[in-house]
Amino acid sequence: MRLMRKLRRIRSRAADEETAMEVELSRTFEFSAAHSLPRTSDGHKCKQMHGHNYRVEIAVHGEVDPETGWLIDFGDLKRVVEPVIERLDHVCLNEIPGLENPTSENLSKWIWDQLIGGLPILCRVTINETPASSCTYRG
Repeated sequence: MRLMRKLRRIRSRAADEETAMEVELSRTFEFSAAHSLPRTSDGHKCKQMHGHNYRVEIAVHGEVDPETGWLIDFGDLKRVVEPVIERLDHVCLNEIPGLENPTSENLSKWIWDQLIGGLPILCRVTINETPASSCTYRG
């Protein structure tokens, strides 16, 4: 009898482990901002002040809660990310501390640094400054 109960518990635990699901979930945000790249060579077009309509993809990774069926509520993700995006929208990025040289690489890391404290399951930040150009930072 004890052995049968023990086997049922083992099977139950194994079934739980088999149904554990890990996912990467992402949400895209947009903002418009101006910048110049002061460390480029003279004559480089990006040395001049110009603007982009940025797209930022924020991705999180983890195990799906079997009770809720999700990793994180998209609304909760939005509440964490939007204040950071609002700080970047319609400003000159060069004027933000830490973004004096606002390349896509530096911008993606800066956004990561702003989010990681409130979003410990963050796994990547992808910046598109044009539809054809992107940079991904993975911490």
